[in-house]
Amino acid sequence: MTTCENKLLELLRLTTAFAGEHGVVPVVDDVCLHIAPGACAGIVGESGCGKSALAMSIARLLPQPDGRILSGQALFRGQDLLALPPAQLNAVRGAHIGFIFQEAMQALNPVQRIGAQIAEPLMRHLGLSEQEALSRAGEWLEAVRVPAARQRLLEYPHSLSGGMRQRVMIAMALACRPELLIADEPTTALDTTVQQQVLSLLRDLRRESGAACLLISHNLGVIAQNCDFVYVMYAGRIVECAPVKELFSNPRHAYTRALLAATIRPDTARKSPLPGIPGSVAPPHLFASGCRFCQRLGRPAPLGQERPAFAELSPGHFAECCPACCDSSVNC
Repeated sequence: MTTCENKLLELLRLTTAFAGEHGVVPVVDDVCLHIAPGACAGIVGESGCGKSALAMSIARLLPQPDGRILSGQALFRGQDLLALPPAQLNAVRGAHIGFIFQEAMQALNPVQRIGAQIAEPLMRHLGLSEQEALSRAGEWLEAVRVPAARQRLLEYPHSLSGGMRQRVMIAMALACRPELLIADEPTTALDTTVQQQVLSLLRDLRRESGAACLLISHNLGVIAQNCDFVYVMYAGRIVECAPVKELFSNPRHAYTRALLAATIRPDTARKSPLPGIPGSVAPPHLFASGCRFCQRLGRPAPLGQERPAFAELSPGHFAECCPACCDSSVNC
């Protein structure tokens, strides 16, 4: 979709589903995206749109046995991660692809010391001794600006604040200097000041390491400040994607425009009401075959049950071309 030909990660028609009381229900529907080395791509959308399921699908971290990948490819440097045997996949996770999970308290082991958790990937992937790995872990805690870093190696996650736990997650994700960092809502449950500190730290460390990043967020401000290219996800589908400046200045899909309209801006009058988006994201087992944003708004989809085409509207700018949702000035 982007104009870059040098692809570190490329998802080709990825479809992910969960098995449950309604059968096997797709939650990620035929998604394509790619990221260039050193670039930062963002995925934005409301809760329930499939962003986290997409991230977990890339390295096959879906909860088992319910989560499953129905079709598609996840190419990392041309190698399909979805086809790798477990031993080869484990060699990629942590070493070449690092993860910052949504809830640091849930992702960290509550009965293992901080130092041991950061040291584990260093011993597994880099072959360091325990002593060498713990020394490197201390260096990483200092790099992510954890106060009294060497003392923190002996502490447990519950003794740290939310912001400190998130810094530990960043240290773990970057410890082996991966080529790609997947950050799933890295500032969830943090106050605004700590959010900015964590994001600034992440930008600095990425700049130093040269790592590419897939940043997942429902916060358009976070995406605008950190990403080069943006994918807008709704109800399991990518409905629009473009370079970040182009998307914010010229949104073409009705869902993207609605998200932007609901964002507080510097010139927003104090206590003025923000326009919301009517309705809510449908449960996955009720997703329509046609335009899902029309489904949300309770209006007939002009194309019926036919899925709107995903077309290039201008160089590097793509959108799902439902006649009712796509900018009418564009001939899709």
